[in-house]
Amino acid sequence: MTSLPQTAHPIVGAVATARDALKTVRDVQPTFMAPAQKQAAVLELDALEATLAELRLRVLASAADAAEEAGARDVGAWTAQLTRADVSSARADARLAEALDRRWTQVAAGMADGKVSLAQARVIAHALEALPADLDPRLVLDAEAQMVAYCAEFNPTELRRLGRYLLEVVAPDIAEAELAKRLEGEERRAREKTSLRSRLIGEGLARTTIVHPVLDRDRLLTYLEAFTSPRKHHDALSGEEDRIPYPRRLGQAFCALLEHLDPTKLPQHGGDATTVMVTIGLDSLRAELGAGSIIGGEPLSATQVRRLACNADIIPVVLGGNGEILDLGRTRRLFSPAQRKAMRLRDQRCRSEGCTVPAAWTEAHHLKPWATGGNTDLDDGILHCNYHHHLAHDPNHTTERLPNGDIRYHRRT
Repeated sequence: MTSLPQTAHPIVGAVATARDALKTVRDVQPTFMAPAQKQAAVLELDALEATLAELRLRVLASAADAAEEAGARDVGAWTAQLTRADVSSARADARLAEALDRRWTQVAAGMADGKVSLAQARVIAHALEALPADLDPRLVLDAEAQMVAYCAEFNPTELRRLGRYLLEVVAPDIAEAELAKRLEGEERRAREKTSLRSRLIGEGLARTTIVHPVLDRDRLLTYLEAFTSPRKHHDALSGEEDRIPYPRRLGQAFCALLEHLDPTKLPQHGGDATTVMVTIGLDSLRAELGAGSIIGGEPLSATQVRRLACNADIIPVVLGGNGEILDLGRTRRLFSPAQRKAMRLRDQRCRSEGCTVPAAWTEAHHLKPWATGGNTDLDDGILHCNYHHHLAHDPNHTTERLPNGDIRYHRRT
């Protein structure tokens, strides 16, 4: 580390003295400290860190001349170059330093006393700057004092929540109107920043990133959790689905949600409700191994096509040897709404062994695949949740019909 310049300035002298004092315990191990001593040391070190942070920011607030002399663009760039810090974080420190020096002197005093940490100071400054610009200056001072007092009890995350409602403490008569105005602004900016990006990453996967309003997040998670084994009984048998990590279950639930969207309620495309059409040759559909493709999209295995053929909102286009259309989603292939209601009444739940996902969240499945001559009638239909519907079409598993009508799965060896 670069040695401090030889100068008589009190700040440089104090820093040098502090460093020299700490060097005396550089090789002292805290292993044999009593618990009370360790607690005292952590508290004192935390206070010292806050004091040093305030001193550093105080120096940065007056370092414009040093930055200019070094030919730096601004104090943040100068600090980053001097300390090998990230430029963005160095500039954030410079902005905070200026704010504490010009406006939030009570926050700076709290840091100097070791009562306000750097992280807390950042949160407080953000909360205070979000107050109405025309607020009475005396109320602003009260708000700053209140936030500094909160630091004795609350961490930065809790302070951030308190800061959102700071106006209710210092000016309750105007708080509701200002809160509504701020929330409307946040919601408007959230809509403006909403975006969705998707790209193929290989091996049958795509990465989709969505930035969206908080309200839509809550709604999405509610929908997805409805597909992750909803209302499962506490005494239900544990199956493979119980060992799937939660993020993967949510991802699978998202795929299930897309398959359950009602195309009749989606916007019209060229006068027809939005549908997904999958093309596959008849021989490939009947074979163990084969491939089809989504029209205008990516290829699919025959196993996936056979599973999708169970859902009324996916139309398989089955082609003959010369490419002629042999089947275009015939109604006799699909279970009718009345048949689905009858199956829900009969089965009550997913009929996979031990699964208690209720009938409302299940899909109709052909016991004998339609592609191999199965009939679309009640006796040949059974309800599966989305997870077990995938398993029923998985070529790595075989199925066994139990005496009570449930389906048991066996992994092929």
